[in-house]
Amino acid sequence: REKVKNKAIERGLITPQEAEMMSDQQINDLILTSGFSTTEKVSDVSGRGVGLDVVKNTIESLGGNISIESEEGRGSTFSIQLPLTLSIISVLLVELQKEKYAIPLSSIIETTILKKSEIYKAHDNQVIDFRGSIIPLVDLKEIFEVPTVEETDDDFVSIVIVRKGNKLTGLIVDSFIGQQEVVLKSLGNYMTNVFAISGATILGDGEVALIVDSNALVK
Repeated sequence: REKVKNKAIERGLITPQEAEMMSDQQINDLILTSGFSTTEKVSDVSGRGVGLDVVKNTIESLGGNISIESEEGRGSTFSIQLPLTLSIISVLLVELQKEKYAIPLSSIIETTILKKSEIYKAHDNQVIDFRGSIIPLVDLKEIFEVPTVEETDDDFVSIVIVRKGNKLTGLIVDSFIGQQEVVLKSLGNYMTNVFAISGATILGDGEVALIVDSNALVK
């Protein structure tokens, strides 16, 4: 308790007078403040004052809250409350020019990496031969108007095959990151009817990833 108070005073987060009037709960809440750390040495995982504030902001953005109870010499209890209405979905995280997007696994048939020479043109559209069927390709960078920062001379293309009913489409991405369970968040009333985006999610590192509505891309 005293170490937290002294460190908060040292960092200028509170004054000595404010510290004397703070309750145990208010002192505990100080460790959730951005930039706060009691660690003397900075390492890759501690001492930079980022971590618990990201946890707090993420929980609150989901409509929940976090509280801390601490007893000297025994330990601390972190209590997290989240609403039951959260929608948790499994997604494949992909990258488009350093930006992360999430594609629901429920719509994915498989992922593949093809040579650019295996992509053909048909009626001015890019297509590929997928298991004996010709399916169209959609470049997600073009759909979401992601600016090209780094040009690559790679001869290969990463593709996510998605399904809508009996129709298949290949989504071109820069790279696959991996599978993950995420909480689906609405974009709110200020961003309605955004084409091919069904929501967003906050990843473990605090970065926001948009969730792709693949149904809107399968013609």
